[in-house]
Amino acid sequence: MSEVGALALVGSGEYLPVMEPLEGALINQGLNRGRKKLFVQLPTAAGKEGAKSLAYWEQIGAEQGVRLSTPTLFLPIFTREDAMNPEHAAALEGAALIYLSGGDPNYLATTLKGTLVWEAIVRNWQAGSSLAGCSAGAMAMADQVPSFMKRHSEPTPGLAITPYIRTIPHYNKFFGWIPDSAAKLVLHAPDGTYIIGIDEGTALVTGLDKGIAFESRTWEVHGMAGVHILKGGPTHRYEEGARIEL
Repeated sequence: MSEVGALALVGSGEYLPVMEPLEGALINQGLNRGRKKLFVQLPTAAGKEGAKSLAYWEQIGAEQGVRLSTPTLFLPIFTREDAMNPEHAAALEGAALIYLSGGDPNYLATTLKGTLVWEAIVRNWQAGSSLAGCSAGAMAMADQVPSFMKRHSEPTPGLAITPYIRTIPHYNKFFGWIPDSAAKLVLHAPDGTYIIGIDEGTALVTGLDKGIAFESRTWEVHGMAGVHILKGGPTHRYEEGARIEL
């Protein structure tokens, strides 16, 4: 039986040259675990952004596939109806890397949770496919996603791949984008939960390198900037190659 695949929480930069080394490594890890050479890109978090934005995601994803010499599949899952389509779920089977890109994390979690596509994502990840989430994709992996743009709304139930981690992507810019009152909501979490800031062009990864497995809760920093432990443990900034026990 294959091991659970690698998992990457990315601060920003999906499909761009800055993330090419990481995405290539995630694909190779999937291949090492018996998966096929296929990079599946799910633009679901951007599903409400319109045709121009979605065309952009498709274009840069295809360009990254060329750089990585890997076939890409831009899977058009923009609504819950799309996510309940068995053909879309079947298209994920055996992919080396499945990637949830950026946009609205609340919309992403609400659209995928409890659907055939999400069941297929989890099943393939548990069979050895690498799984990555960037920005909204990383935030949605938590148990809850704060509604920081609607401060009086309840949080959205997350996809709960990493229920003990809540990610703040674009960390080196994030708090300049939202009001202080919303920032307090983002930084609130139950005891036992780590709040982690991931800078742009940077990722926190588990299951990629030898001796690091998802079940061990050991993670490694990849990329050009830093990962910041904000709550849940001693506050600290970690850089490329650092290993973190969570």
